Amino acid sequence: MNRRRFRIATLAIALVGAIAVWSVSTELFPYHSLNHDEGVYLQQAAMLLEGKLHLKPPVEGIFRPWFFVEGSGGLYPKYAPVPAGMFALGELFGGYRLALPAIAAGILAGVAGVAREVFDRRTGLLAAIFVLASPLFLLDTATFLPYAPTTLLNVAFAYAYLRADRTDDWRWAAGAGTAIGLAFFARPFTAVLFAAPFVGHALWTLRDDWRNALPRQAATAGLGLVGVALALGYNAVLTGSALTFPYEAFAPQDGLGFGHREILNHGIEFTPALSIEANGQVLTAFVGRWMFGSIVGAGLALVGLAIAMRRNWSPRTATLAGLVVSIPVGNLLFWGNYNLLGNLDVAGDGLIAALGPYYHFDLVVPTAALAAVGALWAFDSLRSVLEARLDQRSAVVALTAIALVGTLVVGGITVDRATEPVERNAAVTDTYQRVYEPFEPEPPDNAVVMVEPPYGPWLGHPFQALRNDPGYDGHTVYAMEYRPFAVADAFPDRDLYRFGYRGIWDPLGGSPEHARLQRVHERSGAGVTLDTSVGLPEGITGATITVTADTETAHYVATETDGTLAFDVRIADGTVQVTGPLDAVDGDTLSVEGREDIDVTVFADYGASGFEYRLSVPVEAERNGVRALTPTVEYCLDVRACGGAATYLPEQAPDGVFVQTALRTTDEEANP
Repeated sequence: MNRRRFRIATLAIALVGAIAVWSVSTELFPYHSLNHDEGVYLQQAAMLLEGKLHLKPPVEGIFRPWFFVEGSGGLYPKYAPVPAGMFALGELFGGYRLALPAIAAGILAGVAGVAREVFDRRTGLLAAIFVLASPLFLLDTATFLPYAPTTLLNVAFAYAYLRADRTDDWRWAAGAGTAIGLAFFARPFTAVLFAAPFVGHALWTLRDDWRNALPRQAATAGLGLVGVALALGYNAVLTGSALTFPYEAFAPQDGLGFGHREILNHGIEFTPALSIEANGQVLTAFVGRWMFGSIVGAGLALVGLAIAMRRNWSPRTATLAGLVVSIPVGNLLFWGNYNLLGNLDVAGDGLIAALGPYYHFDLVVPTAALAAVGALWAFDSLRSVLEARLDQRSAVVALTAIALVGTLVVGGITVDRATEPVERNAAVTDTYQRVYEPFEPEPPDNAVVMVEPPYGPWLGHPFQALRNDPGYDGHTVYAMEYRPFAVADAFPDRDLYRFGYRGIWDPLGGSPEHARLQRVHERSGAGVTLDTSVGLPEGITGATITVTADTETAHYVATETDGTLAFDVRIADGTVQVTGPLDAVDGDTLSVEGREDIDVTVFADYGASGFEYRLSVPVEAERNGVRALTPTVEYCLDVRACGGAATYLPEQAPDGVFVQTALRTTDEEANP
């Protein structure tokens, strides 16, 4: 195969890979994946496009995105900016997602080049095809995670290094240093593990012929160290110390090595035995499901390694094969592989079941190259046997048939292994589609949407699609619903909304079932009254109302249960009073002061069972009057779902179940 045909074929493979990754990204991950780090990188990309390293929210405590650190200069992400910068380049050309197929094409072209440098052009093309057909490559490159971008830089380094080694061209050596320096800036440990065999090769060249090797190796090392310096300088700017990485500032015990490891109150004693068990499972998953051809592909790689050792073993070949050692061995020091698995005793648990062993993403490079060597050896051996026993035409027909059957078998194994994670991600996307339906075809304009996240005080965890512009001046602003009056005061000219969903947060289990955007209004005056009507379906035998303000509670019993229960909650003069067809059981009048929530619970009793309506009214009661916001409304068949997972959805409510509320001021009451 001549150079021109090789380049055309490489371009074709890269183009197919770009289209495939684009399709997976838009069809399987339109709302992003189960890994909520995607939102972190996209938020960081938006910041870089505006030249910002920090976010400075208008209100403290309710705009903190997932995995952002609180620093003296504002909020900053725990991750290095290189992958986000690569995603930002896509936005410059029309959309963040455009970066993903470009990264995919670059990896495939790079793998073809690396394998060609070490072996030959046929091997390079087949290695690229094997990477393209790897489920790990297709799924992870289609997400806004840092693993594929870092692999692109690592592969660029490997190709440039090998090219410089062959041609003795210092420009390729400089390119290699630039690429590995950026890879270190992106993910230091990943870059070190990938570079380790090449460092060994560099030392070997210096020992063998240091006069010729020194200039190019110095260029590679020098520019690589520039990347290290950039990373340390970035650390100094954000964390105040060149040796403290942002991820350490976020969680000081989330580091490499053994001993106690902890992040966000999740901690373990990470022992060598636990590391070996966890990484054993990760590598088993890589071979069994996530590489091309599964166990057959692994077998081809082993054959390829044996053939390489017998036929053309060289320092260059050993360097590429060394990645199969440096990456798995180095990962023994990283407890992230334990976290990736979820529960070690439960098969198919953890993020690995959906996105694969992404900390070992770089393994697709050497395994694909060695598998290509093994496959071509098998093909050439079979051709020799057939040509020796058959005439030329029959040999070609037989060889073609056998190759086609083999391809179908190995391809079928790959598809079969990839089906489960694809279906898992598709189920998650179906849930996300229901959750984000209120924001389609686009979010409300000139609005602030308040969100109560299920995992604590983080934006983008899990709602990655709900992100703020770095200046908090986009069409829609998103805030956590912890300080609603502070949000309203910070954005007085915007409409206020509340986002809620029905069902516990379990995307893999098909929950939440539906979601809602509720318009939130503010009323203020000497007094504010909440007019409330709730439905009491047929079969209800009684209803009780509980009103809570701070630590005080009042209980009432409904005197009418004929289908509708209407009552008013009046807040004025520092008190809360409830009026309507009710008998007070205890605590008729409650006191209220400052900013708090007035909680109203209506229990509808069937006799042996029942359900609850829950309303929570944000109130600011001061001497000069009262402010109140439209209440949150929940309809709870299971009281355990109340408190964020039981949003009342009018269009989904059963017959006879309804909630109608209206806020009005004292002035409106006097002058209807």
